[in-house]
Order: sequence, then C-alpha cells, then structure tokens
Amino acid sequence: MSELLFYQTFGEEHLASSPNQPSVVLIHGLFGSGDNLSVIRRHFEASHHVISLDLPDHGKSPRSEHFSFDVGAQQVIETLSSLNVDKVMIVAHSLGGKIAMRVASLAPALIENLVVLDIAPVKYEPRHQNVINGLSSVKLDGLTDRKEALAQLSENVKDASTCAFLLKSLYQDETLGWRWRFNLPLIVRDYPLLSDWPFSGLLYSGKMTFIKGKKSDYISAHHQATINTQFPNAKAKIVDAGHWLHAEKPQLINTLLTRILLGADK
Repeated sequence: MSELLFYQTFGEEHLASSPNQPSVVLIHGLFGSGDNLSVIRRHFEASHHVISLDLPDHGKSPRSEHFSFDVGAQQVIETLSSLNVDKVMIVAHSLGGKIAMRVASLAPALIENLVVLDIAPVKYEPRHQNVINGLSSVKLDGLTDRKEALAQLSENVKDASTCAFLLKSLYQDETLGWRWRFNLPLIVRDYPLLSDWPFSGLLYSGKMTFIKGKKSDYISAHHQATINTQFPNAKAKIVDAGHWLHAEKPQLINTLLTRILLGADK
C-alpha cells in the first residue's frame, strides 16, 4: 500500500444529505498545492462534498524516491478509498491532469466525470528550465525574507505572476528556516519523467472533457489523434486564457465546470 496523500475536505454535510452524489476531487499542477484550485473549491463546496489533494512531493503530501505516474495515481485512488469515496468527479490541472488521466485508466469505475485543464496525454519537451534555474538559485539557508527570495528568483523568472505563484510555496519551518513546499531536488532530477507520458492505446472511455487555454500551447491540434485514441469519448472546450485559465477566468471556468459536471452541457 502506498502512502496516502495530504487532503482537505469541504462541504462534508452533503455526504449525509446527498449520499449518492459523487464527490468533487481537485488536483493541482506542478510546483503547486491544493490551494491553487481554491476558486473552484469555493464554487462547489456549497453544493458538493469536495476533496482537495496535494500531489506527491508537493504541499504536505509524502515525499517519494522517484516520480511515477502509476504510483501517484495509486496514491490518489488509495486516499479516496480511505475516505470511503466510491464515485468522484475529478477536476485536475496540468501535471495533476496527467495523474488524473492515469487514475481514470486504472480505476474507471471510480470516475463519474473527468475534466482536465490545459494538458494533453503526451510527452512534452522541457519548458520549465528558467523556473528550475530560478528556484535553484534561491539561497534558502541565507535567506532573510520573501523580498530577497523574489529578487533571486526573478533573475531567471521574469514573469511577475509566475514568481508570485512560486513564492506561495515558500515558507518558514519550525526552526524559522526557509523551505519550499515541493520536493525541488526530485522535480529537477525526474523532470524528464513528469514531462513524459509512457502510455498508449485506449486508456479510458468514460465521460471526460479537456478545457484548453486558447493562449496556451499545452494542447494543440496535433495532439488530437492521441487524445481520440486514448480517450475516445472526450469532449473539448476552449477558453480565452493562458495555461492558468482557472486563475485568469475563474467565473467562466466555474460556469463551464457546472455545466459539464452537473449534466447541463450537451
């Protein structure tokens, strides 16, 4: 049995009032934590039981020896099983979307509906080198405050919103030492593995939707054949936003998710 992931639950009163209603499971992307999808969580917790997960090696979830889609997916499945959840609707972004797609292929009976935000089931060429260089350049041991961390980080990461996102995962531990809430050494070493997609053929034929950011290149036309082969019943939506579409267009994304997950989308 794998180590369980860190999770937070919301809207637990809906378990008693609507016991047959699937829980909504939220899975964030690379360098993030469960808080990244809080805008979606707040939207659904008034009507649904919501489970927000930290990916392996992120947030407060266990650290691992090596990155693995299979192990990460199994941790998601076992964590949900520990909560006695047997039917879910998953919304997952970026790397979390890849993990969620593997969950669907390993445990299709668990999934009522799956929405993947701006990631395709494909291998990607390296695209985070400036972020990795920036994070690696932050001298945690001698750090005095977050302003100093920003100055060091921004030497490599020029986009202010990306810097702000990354610094959300910088914290002080009980000794007042500065730490990242993700396992940076593992991410650096295993980056080729998490950029990969080592699966082929039919993976999941259930209900599924990809939501693409129009200004993002994470999903493109030449990915369509692979998507159709592995997820033949998948639908597609496009939002006028970049990769962080839920942060850029929260109201639109929540409206879309309501339509998709609650059956109003045709």
